[in-house]
Amino acid sequence: MTEKIRKSDEEWKSLLDPIQYQVTRHAGTERAFTGRYWDHHEHGIYTCVCCNTPLFESDAKFDSGCGWPSYFEPLNPDNVVERIDRSHGMIRTEILCNVCDAHLGHVFPDGPPPTGLRYCINSASLRFDPLPVKDDNPV
Repeated sequence: MTEKIRKSDEEWKSLLDPIQYQVTRHAGTERAFTGRYWDHHEHGIYTCVCCNTPLFESDAKFDSGCGWPSYFEPLNPDNVVERIDRSHGMIRTEILCNVCDAHLGHVFPDGPPPTGLRYCINSASLRFDPLPVKDDNPV
């Protein structure tokens, strides 16, 4: 069982910048093609901006053309939770951090193999931790 991180609204507000707070704590959405990670190509791990839980690996990232970082699978499925989102006159599957309940984005069934899924995630909900580049040709 994952131990939850709980903070008051004021605590979250003091720890996050305004867009991070709006996206993660109030299910906001940053504008397409404006987030820091939508066109980011470094090797590493994307973690939750609120609690640093590992969420997605750069090897699962792909260019979906939608303007938000997109991944075909989470790093560990136990670190994300799905919830039905009926806002804005639509029915979608919302993705949240399973540790702190931060809104991350949504998942859609139009991604590439091997999963066919597109985790469409707000950059404002992520932090990036670079990893050393994998060396496929050791000397």
